[in-house]
Amino acid sequence: MKKFFTNMKKYYKYAIRSAKAELKSEVADSYLNWLWWVIEPLCFMLIYTFVFGVVFPNNEKFFGSFVMVGLALWDFFNRMITGSVKLITNNRDLVTKVYLPKYILLFSKSLTYLFKMCISLGLAFGLMIFQGVPFTWHMLLLIPVIFVLYVVSFGIGMILMHHGVTFNDLGNLTNIALRMVFYLSGVFYNITQRLHGTAQFLLLRLNPIAFFMNEARKTTIYGKFISLEGLGVWLLIGFLLCAYGVHVIHKYENSYAKVI
Repeated sequence: MKKFFTNMKKYYKYAIRSAKAELKSEVADSYLNWLWWVIEPLCFMLIYTFVFGVVFPNNEKFFGSFVMVGLALWDFFNRMITGSVKLITNNRDLVTKVYLPKYILLFSKSLTYLFKMCISLGLAFGLMIFQGVPFTWHMLLLIPVIFVLYVVSFGIGMILMHHGVTFNDLGNLTNIALRMVFYLSGVFYNITQRLHGTAQFLLLRLNPIAFFMNEARKTTIYGKFISLEGLGVWLLIGFLLCAYGVHVIHKYENSYAKVI
């Protein structure tokens, strides 16, 4: 892990510049430019709120804010996982011509995903003000929730990035798994109210994004304290995933250029 932190310190400026360049390129040919980063999550929130709040009535209090917070975290997690699988092969020219620790590619991507999540959360807080959600100091606890989510997502992403080089079907399998996880994460329903017993326990303990959504909503919408025990467990799991991901990338990164 010492080599990992050394490389992160050495290449973090490159990662930031790369992330800025990618964000600019996304909207370079668009008339609305950066407004798309606001319009996209806002439209998804309106669509899902209408479908699951009007077509299929939901009694959840502050349902619009509830959905927006869930979508913001899900979108980040989903982008991190799906974007990591083909990250090395999609950067074939860079990987084969220049030495760069491969997890720097994921770190750079993650910065763009974090930026977009912050925009979505900003919209969520604006919606909370509109809906009259009480603002409390507990909202500050969203920061450690996002930090642990990032660590877990980064760890999973590194592992998928490594195996995605040689396992061509991993992308398809990942997409199928994420579809199932999406509906089991409580994006449109409150797991603690809709499910009970073993089902609730398993979803909130074994599904990381379901746990993080629940904790984020507790702090931002309901003014409750986070589960320190749960966050501690997932932080440990995240560090273990990161350690394994760093290990396999350091071990095999010299062979990636030959494979792709």
